Amino acid sequence: MTDVTAIGAVLFGVLALLLVFGVPIAMSLGVSAMTCMYLMDIPLAAAAQRIFTALDAYSIMAIPFFVLAGNFMTSGGISRRLVEFVNSIVGRVRGGMAYATVLACAFFAALSGSAPATVIAIGSTVYPEIVKLGYPRERSAGLLAVAGGLGPIIPPSIIMVVYGTITNCSISNLFSAGIVAGSMIIVALVIVSVIYSRKEKWPKEEGRITFLGLVKSTFMAIPALLLPVIILGGIYSGYLTPTESASVSVVYAFMVGVFLYRAIPMGEALSIVLKSAKSSAMILFIIATSTAFSWVFTMSGISRALVNAIIALEMSPLLFSLAIAVLLLIFGTFLEGIAICVLLVPVLWPIADNMGLNNVHFGMIVCIANVIGTMTPPVAVNLFAASSVTGLRMGAIAKGELPFFIGYTAVFFIVVIFPWFSTFFI
Repeated sequence: MTDVTAIGAVLFGVLALLLVFGVPIAMSLGVSAMTCMYLMDIPLAAAAQRIFTALDAYSIMAIPFFVLAGNFMTSGGISRRLVEFVNSIVGRVRGGMAYATVLACAFFAALSGSAPATVIAIGSTVYPEIVKLGYPRERSAGLLAVAGGLGPIIPPSIIMVVYGTITNCSISNLFSAGIVAGSMIIVALVIVSVIYSRKEKWPKEEGRITFLGLVKSTFMAIPALLLPVIILGGIYSGYLTPTESASVSVVYAFMVGVFLYRAIPMGEALSIVLKSAKSSAMILFIIATSTAFSWVFTMSGISRALVNAIIALEMSPLLFSLAIAVLLLIFGTFLEGIAICVLLVPVLWPIADNMGLNNVHFGMIVCIANVIGTMTPPVAVNLFAASSVTGLRMGAIAKGELPFFIGYTAVFFIVVIFPWFSTFFI
């Protein structure tokens, strides 16, 4: 079979069919790719070669290190110290715990790189206190689900590492753009929190901020606050690559959690490593099989035909960016973020490149859109994480998150329309 249209129909048809029947995304990508290779008389051994080549990349080693570091931080008492530190600063004003939630998620985002990990780590500490103070349950859970979306935006970010590996984009430049986008999202969430704290009369903690309490919480949080300095400082100073920085963060998080905060028994450390290995293996398997899928997509001529078809529409770069943003938001409602990245980026980036889009700007569109998918039902891992922490139904959390979700999405479209926000530090 050599007809491009027929090959494309088989490639995406088999993929869609397998996904409908609940086959894992990694297996679906691999099977659909090998089906087309068989029809094109390409030796199936080429699929194994592509899979090996995909994982034989230095930058991709950062993913398991960041996953392991994030799990050590979640279990190591770091999130609790961050919450106590932020709450000592803003906790005594009306809606202060909401601001503390946003800021704590921002700090933890600079450590973990994962949205659901941020929701669970911060939510397990903050939510019981919010409920005790009398904050609206659904609204608080909704804020937690959306603020957790700072995890993959404020560097380090697992999805940025994946995107950078696929497109050969500078991961350091992506991290720089993530700082700008993350700061804008923080401002948006705080503004929405201010509005609703007054509209719904959210409570505030009694008592005054004492200098001694502030000093104590700051002192206890110093080891946690130093971690993003080590990670990002090592990268931007040029002394460490993102992969080396990720490995250093593992050692530091382990030392803090086990020996300083003493929140992780030595016997539990092994189970954390095994848990991280399973999570990393799932991510890497998706990346590996998606590479074989992308190779078939390119070799068959589908990619070039698609590029030519879209260029023939004479879309402006802005219109194309908006169309891609909407497409990614739709995919985010039923596919996991990394799966979307490895599935669509190899297809869309050549088109974006031909239209003159900046690699980093396109990467921010992909990354933020995928994070929005984590809070958009039905496949919304942030809502699942928030539900596990709060005990509320996903529908109630989705209703409570709506104003914060709108603020987050508004920032996303600002980034889409104005590339300057992504390229400011480059």
